[in-house]
Amino acid sequence: MSKPLLNQKFHKKYMLEALKEARKAYKKDEVPVGAVLVKNGTIIARGHNQPISKLDPTAHAEILALRKASKTLKNYRLYGITLYVTLEPCPMCAGALVHARIKEIVYGCPDVKSGACGSVTNIASNKKLNHRIKITSGILEKECRSLIQKFFKLKRTDGG
Repeated sequence: MSKPLLNQKFHKKYMLEALKEARKAYKKDEVPVGAVLVKNGTIIARGHNQPISKLDPTAHAEILALRKASKTLKNYRLYGITLYVTLEPCPMCAGALVHARIKEIVYGCPDVKSGACGSVTNIASNKKLNHRIKITSGILEKECRSLIQKFFKLKRTDGG
């Protein structure tokens, strides 16, 4: 009975770390998405959105974290690793996560326009693909959604 509560506490701990990364993106005027990769209770990589500053359309939080983790572990297969990300991964990121063999994706808020873990499509758990990822959603959803909404509200009012 207490296992789900323990999982929630565990998930919240790492989602707070992903939110720290998202705030870094926010400060750089990037869409505030943050990610951390966790193995056996240890953060092995972090990332935040940087496509504008890096002039790279693939520089999403998840992709940058995957790159760091692969270098750290000296393997592009990231077995047994959980991704914590503030926003539901897009199709590009979900595809990369499948190829990396991530065990679980834990995300904060859904992306109703391009989410690829259940909102628009579901690449991460597609039975036709060679690997499926467990998906957990809604962890610190309010906080994750609030940061993204604040960012886009400022963009609309500032004309940015």
